Amino acid sequence: MTGSVWGGLALLYLVASALTFAVYAFDKRAAVQGARRVSERTLHWLALVGGWPGALLAQRLLRHKTRKPFFRTMLRLTIGLHVVLLAALAAGVPLGIR
Repeated sequence: MTGSVWGGLALLYLVASALTFAVYAFDKRAAVQGARRVSERTLHWLALVGGWPGALLAQRLLRHKTRKPFFRTMLRLTIGLHVVLLAALAAGVPLGIR
């Protein structure tokens, strides 16, 4: 795999993580204030499209969504999926990505 693909993936993870962290922070503030919340489905999708580092950081720093076992499990599965896909890419396994 070429360096430009790795650079593109790094940029995707950076941008998606920043957005995901911001949405977690918004949701945390809404939770504290009793305002309208961000759906868990939206938070999961943001993590799945590459924002999982931001989600993990937000959980740790903001102490948000840490008491919901199903939510934490879904985030762990998302992270595991990304780790497997990145390992496959690094090993040169053809995934149909050019």
